Amino acid sequence: MKKELHCAGLIVVKDRQLLLAFSNNKQAWYLPGGKVDAGETAVNGLQREVAEELNIHIPLDELQWYHHISAPAFGENALQMQQDCFIHQLTQTPVPSSEIGAVKYFSLADYKKEPQQVPGVLIAFEKLREDGLVD
Repeated sequence: MKKELHCAGLIVVKDRQLLLAFSNNKQAWYLPGGKVDAGETAVNGLQREVAEELNIHIPLDELQWYHHISAPAFGENALQMQQDCFIHQLTQTPVPSSEIGAVKYFSLADYKKEPQQVPGVLIAFEKLREDGLVD
């Protein structure tokens, strides 16, 4: 049985494109967010991770549950990511921290041109497209 990694991801769509953060450690674009620590709820873990990665605080009432993604954890062997995703209308300007190289909005076509594609991000794009939120 695969080990599971419980995570939370931030979904921000602007002009029909998805906000992604570049992980310097993994050299790939991900949904902002990350691992949920023991004793944390998914939404509290997301608030903490977004504050650490993007230097923004998102009030609890501005995060709406969107979708659960189960996908192989990128760059890991025998590890399955279980990610609760929350959608948010971002009004603040993200300022990447040391572990994040950049933030950028992507269309699916642009993301597919990247050298590394994260399975969970592709699933997020698929769900957003089904729901008519991205092209």
